[in-house]
Amino acid sequence: MNHEPSPAIADLRKRFAVDGLSPVATALLRGVVYDHYRSHCRSFPWRETRDPYAILVSEVMLQQTQVERVSGKFREFIARFPGFPVLAAAPLQEVLTYWQGLGYNRRAVSLKRCAAVVMERWGGDLPASVEDLQTLPGIGPYTARAVAAFAFDLPVVFIETNIRAVFIHLLFPDTENVHDRDLQPLVAASLDREHPREWYSALMDYGAFLKRELPNPSRRSAHHVRQSSFRGSNREVRGMLLKAVLGCPGLTAAELSGIMGKDADLVERNLCRLCDEGVLAVRRMRYFIA
Repeated sequence: MNHEPSPAIADLRKRFAVDGLSPVATALLRGVVYDHYRSHCRSFPWRETRDPYAILVSEVMLQQTQVERVSGKFREFIARFPGFPVLAAAPLQEVLTYWQGLGYNRRAVSLKRCAAVVMERWGGDLPASVEDLQTLPGIGPYTARAVAAFAFDLPVVFIETNIRAVFIHLLFPDTENVHDRDLQPLVAASLDREHPREWYSALMDYGAFLKRELPNPSRRSAHHVRQSSFRGSNREVRGMLLKAVLGCPGLTAAELSGIMGKDADLVERNLCRLCDEGVLAVRRMRYFIA
């Protein structure tokens, strides 16, 4: 791929270096992002709906999980748990079964707790405000703002890895260790406040394209952390433990260690973690879904 900047990007960088994100520079930035989006927008099932429940589910699934792994799981999960009432009433064991393959199973626990809180506090209607969304179990500042933008089309400001890649690539092409505090006001200033849902989709698609076709611009972020290998990690062990307990509830730590062929101390540490996260419960030294 030719890594030379297009005339529009070169013009944007020149103007930004002189005047910052002026109205002209903002128009150029939006033009670059929207031009790519019009030609290369990605299709995902959560983009085909404005149902706040479905969008919340997608955002929780997408946390720390590759988008390619989520699409199929999202469709299956929504088909089985189509709304807050069904998810709130479902047994945790069934929710975790449908979550299998996504990892980070505590997110499934939090999502089920979210459903219960939404039913109890708001009668099954997800609130639109970032402040209310952040009171839900497991919902942090980023997820609350992403849900507000994608479910309710609110002009909130947030940064994630693909958005970060766009602004670093376009405006900081020769800078290392770029901090989010430098990007945040630029994300806010360039926000398409009339169409925030579409704008953030366009940013994410362009960022994903840049990370695929160029040396990943996000590596020049002060916040870049390379994810450790899944194989042999505690995440892999916890996934194996959950699968074993789902298949045969009531196993002891020693039995689980033997079935998995893993060190007993490693198994016990991860069993404790799963219990702390509310995924498993222990009764008489035997492990069950919480």
